[in-house]
Amino acid sequence: MALSIRAARAAAARLAPRHLLTRATAINAVRPAIISTKFALQRHNYTSPAALKNNTSETRNTVVQLLSNIGSKREVEQYLSHFTSVQSQQFAVIKVGGAIITEKLPALASALAFLNHVGLYPVVVHGAGPQLNKMLEAAGVEPEYEGGIRITDAKTLAVARQCFLDENLKLVEELEALGVRARPIHSGVFTADYLDKDKYKFVGKISSVDKRPIEAAIAAGCLPILTSLAETSSGQTLNVNADIAAGELARSLQPLKIVFLSEKGGLFNGETNEKISSINLDEEYEELSRQWWFRYGTRLKVNEIKDLLEDLPRTSSVAIIATEDLQRELFTDTGAGTLIRRGNKLTAKSSISEFKDIAKLTSTLQNDRSFTSAESPKAAAEQFLQRLEGAPFKAYADEPMDALAIVHPPTRDGEPAFLSKFVVTKHGWLSNVADNVFSNIKREFPKLAWIANTSDEYLTWFFDKADGSVMQGQNVIFWYGFDGGLEEAAAWLKSQGFNTARESAIPPPVTGIKQQVRAFSSLTRPRALNRGPTLRNQARAYSTDAESHLPGDTNPNPSLRRDKNTAFKDKKVALVGARGYTGQALISLINNHPYLSLSHVSSRELAGQRLQGYDKADIHYSNLNVEEIKKMQENKEVDAWIMALPNGVCRPFVDAIVAGGGAKEPGSSIIVDLSADYRFDDSWTYGLPELIKRQKIAESTRISNPGCYATAAQLAIAPMIDNIDGSPTVFGVSGYSGAGTKPSPKNDVENLKDNLVAYSLTDHIHEREISRQLGVEVGFMPHVAVWFQGIHHTVNIPLRKQMTSREIRNLFQDRYAGEKLVKVVGEAPSVKRISGKHGVEIGAFAVHSSGKRVVICATIDNLLKGAATQCLQNMNLALGYNEFEGIPLD
Repeated sequence: MALSIRAARAAAARLAPRHLLTRATAINAVRPAIISTKFALQRHNYTSPAALKNNTSETRNTVVQLLSNIGSKREVEQYLSHFTSVQSQQFAVIKVGGAIITEKLPALASALAFLNHVGLYPVVVHGAGPQLNKMLEAAGVEPEYEGGIRITDAKTLAVARQCFLDENLKLVEELEALGVRARPIHSGVFTADYLDKDKYKFVGKISSVDKRPIEAAIAAGCLPILTSLAETSSGQTLNVNADIAAGELARSLQPLKIVFLSEKGGLFNGETNEKISSINLDEEYEELSRQWWFRYGTRLKVNEIKDLLEDLPRTSSVAIIATEDLQRELFTDTGAGTLIRRGNKLTAKSSISEFKDIAKLTSTLQNDRSFTSAESPKAAAEQFLQRLEGAPFKAYADEPMDALAIVHPPTRDGEPAFLSKFVVTKHGWLSNVADNVFSNIKREFPKLAWIANTSDEYLTWFFDKADGSVMQGQNVIFWYGFDGGLEEAAAWLKSQGFNTARESAIPPPVTGIKQQVRAFSSLTRPRALNRGPTLRNQARAYSTDAESHLPGDTNPNPSLRRDKNTAFKDKKVALVGARGYTGQALISLINNHPYLSLSHVSSRELAGQRLQGYDKADIHYSNLNVEEIKKMQENKEVDAWIMALPNGVCRPFVDAIVAGGGAKEPGSSIIVDLSADYRFDDSWTYGLPELIKRQKIAESTRISNPGCYATAAQLAIAPMIDNIDGSPTVFGVSGYSGAGTKPSPKNDVENLKDNLVAYSLTDHIHEREISRQLGVEVGFMPHVAVWFQGIHHTVNIPLRKQMTSREIRNLFQDRYAGEKLVKVVGEAPSVKRISGKHGVEIGAFAVHSSGKRVVICATIDNLLKGAATQCLQNMNLALGYNEFEGIPLD
């Protein structure tokens, strides 16, 4: 055993210096040490739980040393103490997706081994979705879903049981290969009722959890590894979603941590695409729910976690992280993924009188290091509060006052605010209240400076929060928000009497710093810390640049935000070119839209006839000319113009609208053109919301609606852009409605019967459109078939590196996560299923045996998402409505 411990310590030593260590290196370094520990125990017959327990202390010290390479020893020891303060089964529930077992099994086992070798026993529950799909395909069973829930018939259930058993044993065997005793638990924990037997067959809704098998495994020194299968009270096996199983398990065990291992490694801000480091639900949920991008999958996931945490103690939290970041998330202050907790609402006060409990405030301040060394900490805190009475400040604190910060605003423009006190209890650090308080400060004060003593055990946390820092005697001066970076910060420090030289042997006295710093800081002189100016990124802070919106509002245009006390004013729409199939589809959609009404419908062929299929008003077709359109615009009779005309026809009408004062600045009328006339004009916005920033569309008055072929092709190629080597080719087949209403061989049903008609096989306008938007040369070969509406694309993409089908599908699932009108499926989608629907389906992901070529299939209804539905999305955004208002969603 001693040899293995020395080997582990040597591995840790080889990894120095600390700042050069990567997380992956740390994990890989400890793996052989854990394996050698296992073999050493076997050689000495120390294979019993008692023997493992006897060696836990020494092993723990070794692993702590290795963990210290990803965080300070103080952080690691503090979190270990926190996690071991509860019963073993109350440490953590970890939910593992099936894809992680397939693709990251060694990393997963190493991460769990880390925890076990420091005496922690996470309860692991796993799924097996991808593996089950593969086994069902091999068995000739096509997966069926209803509302996102897998329909589990008897044959599917039989395959599922075998699949869960296989995957469970894989993880158990991998853990035992690392010297970790693990116990597979396939049944006896979850009791369930049928969710809806007629609808979903053998799918369960958990009614109770029996903790005894878990407790017995931990008592025997084993990690419990659970599947998400359940049984009825009569013993019938039922399939249960692994996320739901993990949630119910957490409600029963009441753990400190619930961890969802995710391939993405967290939740992301849809506006900035940055990972959300933490969410304090009590403080931030309302603001978060008003963001236009907080919707679909993200909203659903956060709401599920919110419901779960409301059933758990306030000390519990949920982490969404990547497998390889498990140690960093659990054992460091900065974390690695997205941490979600209930937290406590923060208060911001500007006077001492606003504090209801002055005694509590005084008691909290006594814990500040500048007061703890005083003869009477209480008297020192009271004197500080007296000085505050005459000074401007902003105090931030949570309800139990686990964190208290006092900030003094700048006295002159261009200067930073000053953080004079930042007092945090141990619980405040462990529950990340400190981050929450600091995030609030940063939102209100974009430029800030503060001072910390070099002996402060949380000094590394301050470095993480600062843009820069400089040593001054036995203190470190931190700052953020200087637009000019280090040069501006150095100039400010110099103006305050600080010497910013790295090698200053005798730092000057702190005499020039502004009055509020002199009044509210207490500088002591312990040992120096050898740090010069440095740049660091902020961690564990939730923030967004997006404007606040009303709950459920997906309009990113704040200037057009709906007043919560009033209804939307109806907008008048003029449809120019209403005879075609797309025009008819638009009439139907607007007829059911709560805030849009047709005011004019123009068609040369149908002029004078009554508009059919529209119930809001009695409207007759007209044949609007250029002068009439200009006059209508001058009179502001129309809020939105839809041009549903053939290519090359609409420019005079657009010019007339602009001449009448429309389609200019935000707030004027808008134009959505369904032709190709402006798709290559940079002064127009290309309106494909799933790929173009919705904010840009919302701020536009002239929007070019993409082509139907082009929409599906771009959505099928876009997630692969960074992996393409060469030119993708698109073989497209459309129903004959795509050929329009004017008679031609392409919409002649007799000609199309038992036939497939190719046309414009090179240089088609959609070929140029797709290539221009994606920035990649794409070959497009269109065909027309005998069905009426719907398009099928077969897209061939050459790859610059070998990839698996799963990797590619993950790219698509990540890219389109939460998109209501894009559905990623496993199999090749069919035209029959998309016809009459408002979205796009993408699937197949068939990779050539070389791994260097993938074939992807996509389907779209050319009249709906390919034209009318997309037009309505763009109009909704530009007019300030919910993007999907008036669009029927499955």
